[in-house]
Amino acid sequence: MTKARSTPDFIIVIVTFVLLAIGVVMVYSSSAVVAAQKGDPFFFTKRQLIFAILGIVSMFVMMNIDYWVWKKWAKTGLIICFVLLVVVLIIGKEVNGAKSWLGVGAFGIQPAEFTKLGMAVFLAKWLSDNQKKLDSFMRGLVPTLGIVCLAFGMIMLQPDLGTGTVLLGTSVLMIFIAGARMRHLFGLGLLGVAGFAGLILAAPYRMKRITAFIDPWQDPLGAGYQLIQSLYAIGPGGIMGLGIGMSRQKFLYLPEPYNDFIFSILAEELGFIGGTTVLLLFLLLLWRGMRIAITAPDLFGSLLAVGIIGMVAIQVVINVGVVTGMFPVTGITLPFLSYGGSSLTLMLTGIGVLLNISRYSRA
Repeated sequence: MTKARSTPDFIIVIVTFVLLAIGVVMVYSSSAVVAAQKGDPFFFTKRQLIFAILGIVSMFVMMNIDYWVWKKWAKTGLIICFVLLVVVLIIGKEVNGAKSWLGVGAFGIQPAEFTKLGMAVFLAKWLSDNQKKLDSFMRGLVPTLGIVCLAFGMIMLQPDLGTGTVLLGTSVLMIFIAGARMRHLFGLGLLGVAGFAGLILAAPYRMKRITAFIDPWQDPLGAGYQLIQSLYAIGPGGIMGLGIGMSRQKFLYLPEPYNDFIFSILAEELGFIGGTTVLLLFLLLLWRGMRIAITAPDLFGSLLAVGIIGMVAIQVVINVGVVTGMFPVTGITLPFLSYGGSSLTLMLTGIGVLLNISRYSRA
């Protein structure tokens, strides 16, 4: 193993803290009205700060643990994730129609969120140990995707299509980078599209989201309501925005504006310039992450870096696509910005692992 450098990728550290700071400000701005009804305008902000501190501690711990240690624990970690996915179906708390939470009150966890990172670690080990088998459809690709589809299926039992999509997309990206044949992936991709169509048709509420995506004005007070209110937030923001704290849609028009639709409020208050700045920060994070993947000293580190940064990138694309009307509405948080303990601590933990890989990179 290459000797570690004393410092990790400094740019990733800076970008992460800037995004976190923007997130805390926007969580307060977007949630203060709703939180005031609970008697404390800082209700969500204080919890976000607690989650951020826990996540930062986890990030620095992971940054100082040699990443190859996780290769030894990859199988055990994934088994624990599977056990938690079963437990949450039995005793989990249902929120917004999905039985995906374990814990008490605002400090519950979502096992599906941690399964995303657990799967990335496992696949990095599995693919680096079995790369030559990927040429074979039956011996390489089928067993690999079988494990991924099992996790996806368990997440869909909650159901949580958004998190399942991120897990599936990240896994396919890692498999592609590891060297799977394009014709195999293309064929499976067609089956995947058919499968997603089946999942949509099987649940009436998902079908309503598709029709609302095509024309939200068909049901402006029902399935199309959230998208319409999101666009009402983004549109008036213009170039410069209305100013921090000046959002109109957060006054109980846009549901849960501090969560999946926080980018709508950000665009309303900070305008095109603010929204673009945030997206450029994510692009900078993506560039540095892919640079780490390319210069990692071994295949395991390279694939793990791809999995972590791919998970962030896919989540950003889906979230921003949803709030701008490019994709059908689904529950996906915006990394580092949206309110939520499991998502935030998971992302910061992943960044910590990525930073440790950067300490061993060849560049």
